[in-house]
Amino acid sequence: MQYDKAYKVLAKQEGISNSKAKELIDKGLVRAQGKKVMIARGEIPTDTKFSVKEMASIKVIFQDDDILALDKPCFMTSDEVARKYPKYIMLNRLDKETSGVMLFAKNEEFQKKAIKEFKDNNVYKEYVAIVDGKVIETIEINKPILTTKDRGMAKSKVDKKGKSAKSTIYPMLVEGNKSKVKVVIDTGRTHQIRVHLNYAGFPIIGDAIYGKPASNINRVLLHSKKTKIFDYSFEAAEPREFKVYDFN
Repeated sequence: MQYDKAYKVLAKQEGISNSKAKELIDKGLVRAQGKKVMIARGEIPTDTKFSVKEMASIKVIFQDDDILALDKPCFMTSDEVARKYPKYIMLNRLDKETSGVMLFAKNEEFQKKAIKEFKDNNVYKEYVAIVDGKVIETIEINKPILTTKDRGMAKSKVDKKGKSAKSTIYPMLVEGNKSKVKVVIDTGRTHQIRVHLNYAGFPIIGDAIYGKPASNINRVLLHSKKTKIFDYSFEAAEPREFKVYDFN
């Protein structure tokens, strides 16, 4: 049996460039034998058959002279979204595999006012997640989070040396040993919801770093559903995975 690097095998199968193939793998869009292909340079059999997930497009939720609200698709970094709107100023970030509401200021005056609202914890941020375990009552998690960087990759954990962080978990649906929950955060620490849910014993499905990896899911099942700032209220519809997710 012959072996070659995964991105080269994918490039040949799909008729695309090596760099494009590597990008697709790095974004988490490629699966083989029911599992996400994790390492683009990993050696695999040359007869491997891949499935490639198509990335959704960015949707504009609302805009006026001051603010632009977008629905970010999963598998796209916040910086990639920002590069598509170079004239505007990013106000909040989402993890690559998290979808939902992202905000941009259209001028510096509004940016300054909006950043103060975020710093003062006056912005309402509501997420939805699918977790492992039965969530049957409201849970308030008020635990500090410490974030460190290793080779450019950020990783967070609950640690008394960290910054204050508060998340409130509300049950929405329980099926078997999995739950759909609403999460409202008062702060915005790096990977806050993923870390807090895992700390509480309810890891997010599809989260290979902090949560519960799933062979049939190739993303973190976390979505920024609603954000309110000043008199604005923005909502991004839940992706298909959250509506037809097979709990069983």
